[in-house]
Amino acid sequence: MAKPKARALADLSDLAQPGAEITVRVTPKAAYNAVLRQGDVIKVMVTTVPEGGKATADVAALLARALGVAPSQITLRRGATSRDKTFVLTEQ
Repeated sequence: MAKPKARALADLSDLAQPGAEITVRVTPKAAYNAVLRQGDVIKVMVTTVPEGGKATADVAALLARALGVAPSQITLRRGATSRDKTFVLTEQ
């Protein structure tokens, strides 16, 4: 899978610690890909349609880029079919 390009990518490297749980609010079918931080809320916008987990995979890839970690270090813990998702960082 190709890396999704992001128009706006917030720096979330301060959250990149093994075992950290990161909760995001997802907007599928957006006009562009972006990771935005508004206070304590992290919003991830992806252009992908929410079919068969494609949008969730793109969210994980964008989140990994914003955190500065490999995509294999991010695992979905909660919210496979929800707009509110919780990811956990694993150690590598």
